[in-house]
Order: sequence, then structure tokens, then C-alpha cells
Amino acid sequence: MLKLPTRWFKGFALAAIVVMALAALSACAGDPSALASSVNSTNTSKAATSNVNPNSAFTFSLVPSPGITSCLPNAKGSVTITPGSLNDVMKVNVTGLAPSTGYDLFVLEIPNKPFGIAWYQSDLHTDSTGAGSVSVRGIFNKETFSVSTGGPTVTFAATHQFHLGLWFNTPKVPFNLGCEPGQPSPIITPFNGVQKAGIQVLNTSNFPDNAGPLSQVS
Repeated sequence: MLKLPTRWFKGFALAAIVVMALAALSACAGDPSALASSVNSTNTSKAATSNVNPNSAFTFSLVPSPGITSCLPNAKGSVTITPGSLNDVMKVNVTGLAPSTGYDLFVLEIPNKPFGIAWYQSDLHTDSTGAGSVSVRGIFNKETFSVSTGGPTVTFAATHQFHLGLWFNTPKVPFNLGCEPGQPSPIITPFNGVQKAGIQVLNTSNFPDNAGPLSQVS
């Protein structure tokens, strides 16, 4: 069997690599748009994954709903909305709630009854200490609205929703905690995925009905 000298083979491989590199550089020099396209593609990818601007973040509080302080005296929450070029990131943090419990987050027209138009936004689950958090992405600013131009159920004009509300996912939880004094059975509300939720636990009634916190986000 013929054996090529090792030094000659390595030299040939190196020469081939150099030729290929020169050919690639020549192609880019002949067509600068190819290089520009590659750079633009990278920049576009980075922009898509980092469209939020932390410098313009807006933070506000969630406060206990009526009657909640009697059964959950330390219930509270905070929300930070970070606007982006295409949409916004909303992070909700809660503490002092029932531990290891599910909750349902809604964007609302008004914070208390009758709540107006409501948009089911996310689930949230607390840990063993009653704390929990969730981050969601969407339009959470002064342009947030719902509209029904017609259909088989209801029709209404474009209506802004600038408030938030958080509900117990299970009706028995607040009932067993004593959050519903005088009630013979758990109160059932439609504020979860199967329309059989408990009562509201936190909301943004610390803001005016017609000027909820989302209205302050540009």
C-alpha cells in the first residue's frame, strides 16, 4: 500500500483551507449585500428576543378585595409591566395568600363588582408559604381593549380594560378559610376556565375605576 508522507498531507490540507477561505472572502467582496444580509439577520433575531425596555417599566400594587383581610390579613401583590416594541411583559407577584392554591388572573374594565368586560389572562399557583408569581406577554397598556362587532352572543363597542383582578380557582378554598361569613355554601363565580371559580382575592381598586394602572403604561 502506498503511504503519503504525513508532512505533505498536512500541508495539502492547510492549503485547501486557505483556498476555501479566500473564495468566501472574494464572494462577500463581490456581493457586499450578502454580508449585510447576514448581519441584518443576526440583528433581527436579537431584536425579536429582547423587545422589552426595562428602563420604562411601571410597577403598581394589588390590594385585597372586599372582605379578604378578615381571612387573609397579609394578602397583597405587586405588578411590573415592561413595555416592548411589539408587546409588553407583565410580571405578577403575590404573597400572603392561601398556600399551595390555584388562582386565575383577569384584565378587567373595573376592579370590583360587576367587573365589566373581563379577559382571562393567566393562571397562578402559590407555594407552601402562600407566595407565587407569573409572567405573561401581551398588550398591557393604554391601548388595551376588547370589542365585539357582532356575532351569536353579544355586541359591544371597543372598551378599554385597565384593571386587574385575581380569583380563587376553587370555590371551597375561600369558604373554608372563612372569607365568606354567613354564606351557607361556597360562592361560585365564572372567573376560571370552566366558569366555576371562587371569589376575588386581589384587585387594583387602589386606582380609579376609569383610570386603572394599565392606562398609565405607554
